[in-house]
Amino acid sequence: MKVGIIGAGMVGSTAAYAIGLLGVAQSVVLVDLDPAMSRAQAEDINHGMPFASTTIVTSGDYADLAGAEIVILAAGVGQKPGESRLSLLARNAEVFRTVISSILAVVPDPILLVATNPVDIMTTIAHKLSGLPAHRVIGSGTILDTARFRSLLSAQIGITPQSIHAYVLGEHGDSEVLAWSSVRAANMRLDAFAAYAGAPITADVRARIDDAVRNAAYSIIAGKGATYYGIGAGLARLVSAISQDRRIVMSVSTETHGIAGLPQIAYSIPRVIGRNGVELDLAPDLDPAEKAALEQSVLLLRDTAQALDL
Repeated sequence: MKVGIIGAGMVGSTAAYAIGLLGVAQSVVLVDLDPAMSRAQAEDINHGMPFASTTIVTSGDYADLAGAEIVILAAGVGQKPGESRLSLLARNAEVFRTVISSILAVVPDPILLVATNPVDIMTTIAHKLSGLPAHRVIGSGTILDTARFRSLLSAQIGITPQSIHAYVLGEHGDSEVLAWSSVRAANMRLDAFAAYAGAPITADVRARIDDAVRNAAYSIIAGKGATYYGIGAGLARLVSAISQDRRIVMSVSTETHGIAGLPQIAYSIPRVIGRNGVELDLAPDLDPAEKAALEQSVLLLRDTAQALDL
């Protein structure tokens, strides 16, 4: 499988590196407004591939995307001093308008993976601009928040994150919802497993983990300026799920129809990911407080999207 990545900055290049390390694509093409940077990133990554896989990483322009089945969107503009979030969204929508039309001129039916923030709104924008079916326009959503949630729970109760089933839902942002009521550790409810392991989940523990999940990006950005390793690995996992038709469950963001009576807008719930993109939406099992919080998160995203003139 061939994968294109638009945007060769830290997120795009790290995704290319992670895809190469996993060996889940035959080739990766980096495209960027700065061809010297994309060329340097591709060359550097490609030099690491003999230690990992047979993936070939190159740089090029849109014409070089021919034959790609997945295209990752990691391009966008930064926020100017004093600029409103809505104004930034409008400028990024124009970036996507150009980028997506250029992609579709070469690859008429790709699966688009959206990594540009704010990812849920940008996923809605990508869906509207591309005209592709919703199941083929997938935002990274809360896959990273979910990974953080599982990692922190793992440290608390002493089992690997891969043995914990826990999800963060809704917006990838401040209104996201940690679905505590449906967490399972191995085959047990979280509270039961934690008590059995001698590591109870107290109110203080829940508050600490909730805060750490919500504020992880702020902490990392304060220390090194950006986050990219986690999301790069998450994007590679998505590529793996699609290229190998793995049908794994991930909390990605895509336009959602009729789930729990919520509006049609891109937000994250658990979904089955396979060869055709999103294969199945899974309605989350939530307690009343979590249901209300998810509804508020989705309504916030809807209102923001409606304020944009696309």
